[in-house]
Amino acid sequence: MADAARAPADAVAAALDGVADIGGFFALRVGGPDAGWHPVRHFYAHGFAGLSAAVSDRYRAPDLRVGVSIAQLGHAARLWSPVLASTLLHGIVPDLGALQHAGTGSEVRLPRPAGWYADRLPDRTGAMYAQVMGHLSTLEAGLGVKIAPRLLDGNAASALAGSAGVLRAAHPGLRAPLTALVTELLATGRLVGTGRITGPDLAFRRRSCCLYYRAPTGAKCGDCCLAG
Repeated sequence: MADAARAPADAVAAALDGVADIGGFFALRVGGPDAGWHPVRHFYAHGFAGLSAAVSDRYRAPDLRVGVSIAQLGHAARLWSPVLASTLLHGIVPDLGALQHAGTGSEVRLPRPAGWYADRLPDRTGAMYAQVMGHLSTLEAGLGVKIAPRLLDGNAASALAGSAGVLRAAHPGLRAPLTALVTELLATGRLVGTGRITGPDLAFRRRSCCLYYRAPTGAKCGDCCLAG
C-alpha cells in the first residue's frame, strides 16, 4: 500500500465509529484494554477451532464442516462490513493487518486505528479485496477439516453481498456506487465465478452451498445454488 495514502489515526477511528451503528457486523472495536486480546492469525493457525466448535454446538451439527463453514462465513461478514461502509461513507479503507481476537465469541478488534484514503490508493478495489481475502486465505490454510476451497470462496462472496445489502438498506443513496463496487470485487481474484448479482437490491445467487442445510435445524439460504 502507498504510504502517501495513509490516513491519520483519528480519521480512521472516526470512520469506523461512524459506521458502527449500521448493524452488529459493522461495529469493529478499536482500542481499549489489551488484556485477553491476541493477533487473530494465532487463531487462524488452528483453523479458528474454538469458534468453529462453538458454532457446531450451537447448531447441533454432527459434521464439523458445517460449523467451520458457518463460522468462516460469519467472520467474512465481520471483515467485509466495516471495510465496505467505511470506504463508501467516509472514503477510508481500514487496515485490518493488526486484527485481534479474544479466543471466545466472534468479535474482533483493532488495537489502534489505521487505514488509507481510498481516493489516494492506486487500486481501491484491490486494496479492499486484499484486506479481507488475506485474512480468509490465512484462516483457510489452518483448517483442520477438508472443505472445498470454492465453497469457502463462495462464503466470502455471500458475506460480501449480504453486507452490501444491509449497507444499501441503511443508506439507499449508496445503491449505484455500492453495486458498482461489489461488482468489481466479485470480478477480483478468488471471488471470480463465485456467483452473480441478480437484482437492483443487490440480491445474490452463489454457485456453491455453505452446508447450513445439513444442520438439524438448518435450511437452504436464500442465495444458495440449491434453493429453488
